[in-house]
Amino acid sequence: MKSSLRFAGLAILSAAALHGAALHAADGSSPIGLWKTFDDKTGSARAIVKIYEENGKLFGRIERSFTPGAETRVCGACTDERKNQPIIGLLIIRNIKPSDGEYSGGDILDPDNGSVYRCKFHVDDSGTHLVVRGFIGISLLGRTQTWQRQDALP
Repeated sequence: MKSSLRFAGLAILSAAALHGAALHAADGSSPIGLWKTFDDKTGSARAIVKIYEENGKLFGRIERSFTPGAETRVCGACTDERKNQPIIGLLIIRNIKPSDGEYSGGDILDPDNGSVYRCKFHVDDSGTHLVVRGFIGISLLGRTQTWQRQDALP
């Protein structure tokens, strides 16, 4: 009897935790979730990035790539601990914190050339787009991409 009560209690706690996580991810103002990225030059879809929270900071990892052959590609251009790591699963956003209505303080990796930039981003008013800015030094010296929210992996 005790073990069935314990199991029921764990099931209820698990369901509550999952419900809370789903509510947080469903919050349109939160950057947590899946985002489709686009090529700056062609406008074609490049990847799906999952942004998640860990220890009060946000991180982003490539969940899927639309580039042919991505399943076997590694980040050969990377110069840090991500060198030669698989593109799928690669951590490209690190250590972002909420700050004055946006998120900043961390960095973003361009896996095509291995460059690491300072990063800031915010969710637009509609909650469907993430405006991501990567820059060197000051924010004026960089580029901005707009990513599109995804409900699930395509």
